Amino acid sequence: MSSTASHLDTSTEERTLRDTVREFCLEEVLPNIREYEEAARMPAELFRKFGELGLLGMLYPEAYGGSGMSYLMMSAAIEEIARVCPGVALSVCATNSLAMGQIYLYGTEEQKMKFLPEICSGNKIASWGLTEPNAGSDSFRLQTRAAKVDGGWILNGRKSLITHASFCDVAVVMALSEPEAGRDGVSCFIIERGMKGFESGKKEDKLGMCASDTGDLVFRDCFVPDANVLGKVNAGGREALGVLDGGRIGIAALSVGLAQGALDAAAVYAKQREQFGKPIAQFQAIQFKLADMATWTLAARCLVRHAAEVKASTGRAADVASMAKLYASEMCVKVAEESIQIHGGYGYTKDFLAEKYWRDSKLLTIGEGTSEVQRMLIARSVLAGA
Repeated sequence: MSSTASHLDTSTEERTLRDTVREFCLEEVLPNIREYEEAARMPAELFRKFGELGLLGMLYPEAYGGSGMSYLMMSAAIEEIARVCPGVALSVCATNSLAMGQIYLYGTEEQKMKFLPEICSGNKIASWGLTEPNAGSDSFRLQTRAAKVDGGWILNGRKSLITHASFCDVAVVMALSEPEAGRDGVSCFIIERGMKGFESGKKEDKLGMCASDTGDLVFRDCFVPDANVLGKVNAGGREALGVLDGGRIGIAALSVGLAQGALDAAAVYAKQREQFGKPIAQFQAIQFKLADMATWTLAARCLVRHAAEVKASTGRAADVASMAKLYASEMCVKVAEESIQIHGGYGYTKDFLAEKYWRDSKLLTIGEGTSEVQRMLIARSVLAGA
């Protein structure tokens, strides 16, 4: 365990969790990373194993199959998974924060009992559908429509760039139920695999995060019963925003884990690789790179922990979650690039994980709100308090 991670741990429980998660990932994930990348998804069996460890419902009460962890503990676990494989960590992170988060916060007791235990166990895979082909950063410019009919709703539209789209069992989806009201006319629906008119669409062939499935969800006259309306009709837009704080803390923790993995790989390689008759770790140019990488990573870890503590104590952390996500995601891109530089030509080959960390890193500045969107949100908070 790197000292930069462990000396921040505030409890024996957190240290034990980190050690358990890391040992599991080294044994179960690391040997199979290339296999997951080629399949462009992590297997259902691995979801179930994470579920058995209590890592798919970390934030939720035991009554719903969860582990009842704090945001701090959740962040520590996500970080350790990402340290080994960021793509797998992305799938775990999305499972913990998005679809389940919205069901837990806004679902009826019947909906919670029906869906949460199955997702927490890994027996069912969930996805969260907000983004559309023409609605990215302008996330509520939706074209998916929900029309009220007797006993339910008819959905038509397409969601794009959705995690777990090709094999999800449950999808939490936003659609315009009152188009003339814009963001205030969005409702949320729980879609189940097997519903007529619901299917998976195009699967994306991505630059990085290849171990995490990404694709389209397609709705063609898909009937959704009233029992599957999630939250209040026409309030789905506002409710979705309430889910994103926790999601951004998770992405920030993932970014820290990726950076730590890239730093670990660079340090090990620098001690093994010899040039001019000695290990390159003895050259000041390499030492300075490692020093910067370690400093950036620790600074991001401190910011993520602060955001997790604020979220736990107040229930809201919009500004600090955006700060953590912004800084950690941009930081991990720099650390991953420096890791390749230290590896030299070998860093550009798939024989070493440095190239994978770099490919995986860029998505973190885009997903769950781009860096530009995070800066807008942070600036709005600053100006509101001025």
